[in-house]
Amino acid sequence: MNITLDMALEIIAAARDEANNLGVPMVISVVDQGGNLVASQRMDDALLVSVDVSLNKAYTAVAVKVSTQDLAVAAAPGAELFGLHVADNSRIVIFGGGIPLVADGKVVGGVGISGGNVEQDVTCAKAAVEKFKQLL
Repeated sequence: MNITLDMALEIIAAARDEANNLGVPMVISVVDQGGNLVASQRMDDALLVSVDVSLNKAYTAVAVKVSTQDLAVAAAPGAELFGLHVADNSRIVIFGGGIPLVADGKVVGGVGISGGNVEQDVTCAKAAVEKFKQLL
């Protein structure tokens, strides 16, 4: 299964709706199973740094096949994956907001959200994943 542009735009719209509900401007990125950008949107007044962070969160979710929130625990100082954040030219993000998109048990893409605090980013990413599930 491929993540199409139309799917990515619907996934982004769901995350954007949640961001609007929270009152926080976000950057939302969707990547395919190879970590390649399919679509990204920056809401008005979203942080500029969030453009790269959201893309790298989505990429990380695909590259390690786990949410960046779960990776945060495994990559914390003293944990078994400590230092992972400098791997892959420092593209690996180890805080919440990136979630793999899974279809039939296989990671087919990822979503990354950045712009709020970690909890807000995760909330919007979960809304994006729920929309993806509806599209299957």
